Amino acid sequence: MKHHDVIIIGAGAAGLMCAATAGYRGRDVLVLDHAKQAGRKILISGGGRCNFTNQVVEPNNFICANPHFVKSAIARYKSTDFIELVERHGVEYHERDHGQLFCNDSAKDIVRTLMTECEWAGVKIQLRTDILSIAQDDQGQYIVSTSKGEYRCQSLVVATGGLSMPKLGATPYGYQLAEQFGLKVLPTTAGLVPFTWHHEQKQRFEPLSGIAVPSTITAKNGTSFSEALLFTHRGLSGPAILQISNYWRAGEAISINLLPTQSARELLANATQKHPKQSLRNTLNQWLPKRLVEILFEETMLNKALNQLIHAEIDQLVTDIHQWQVVMNGTEGYRTAEVTLGGIDTDELSSKTMEAKQQKGLYFVGEVMDVSGWLGGFNFQWAWSSGYAAGEVV
Repeated sequence: MKHHDVIIIGAGAAGLMCAATAGYRGRDVLVLDHAKQAGRKILISGGGRCNFTNQVVEPNNFICANPHFVKSAIARYKSTDFIELVERHGVEYHERDHGQLFCNDSAKDIVRTLMTECEWAGVKIQLRTDILSIAQDDQGQYIVSTSKGEYRCQSLVVATGGLSMPKLGATPYGYQLAEQFGLKVLPTTAGLVPFTWHHEQKQRFEPLSGIAVPSTITAKNGTSFSEALLFTHRGLSGPAILQISNYWRAGEAISINLLPTQSARELLANATQKHPKQSLRNTLNQWLPKRLVEILFEETMLNKALNQLIHAEIDQLVTDIHQWQVVMNGTEGYRTAEVTLGGIDTDELSSKTMEAKQQKGLYFVGEVMDVSGWLGGFNFQWAWSSGYAAGEVV
């Protein structure tokens, strides 16, 4: 049986970061993964360009049952630290809206950076390896039985990710392993995920597929995001929807503001003053896509001249534009979700080291725990920060 100081299960963002950090400390590190390629989720992220971090990372960019849990790790390994790393490796990148940083060329640059760091740190990465069982011996060492033999280690790091994107090999193994050692796992759901229509909504709104509009979307709990809203064949998507999906619960309405930077009431008043006989249809078409206007508002009202509208109709128009209430059927689920909400209860873990409080030598990093970031590079930053935190001590 081969012995290593550290065995990491999962060759994704958090696992590779942890491996390189530990390797540079002189630890003998083995990374195991059932996939045939390391960093598969990194490679498809950000449309293949990988939104690898954000210029500004704050604790409130994360969702966790314990809102203070992320503070220590993101303070000790900041986004600027990862930016310095990619710059050292010659990765060219650019900034988009809201401080999001993307590779100029390809997400492969990020995987290559991590793999090079692991190589320099003396880390061994073994792919196409299935974990059969994990046990602990009398000395507190972990025995990892795999499809390629048995291994023993002092420190075991679980970096298996969540349930999102099962086609990339996502499994619940990390949660099962946590439960095996007595850790509490919070219920999981799909996060950063598009919504789906009810059947009757689908018939009405499917013709809008492909239309994108600026919006502010608000969840029942008051959380709101101002980003693009995209109509699809199946429902609603786009950055604003993905963000709000993290705060939505089944059966709740979302409130959509279709003119987030203007006042519909003022626009209507000005238009009525200047062009009183202009139809409401032609007026609304100046501010919103024509197809959306036709489907969202009644034909009889659209045909009216502006000076024919009564106060109640104007009030309703303003409400429909700024506070369109929509109850969606559900989400597209883990198939297209970018993250998994929930996971290993962070109360079970040290926020400084990611080690299980009641299980010495067992660590959890990345998405497998109950920490989910907003859209915009925050989930990758959590992978880097939590991986580094564990890598410093394993």
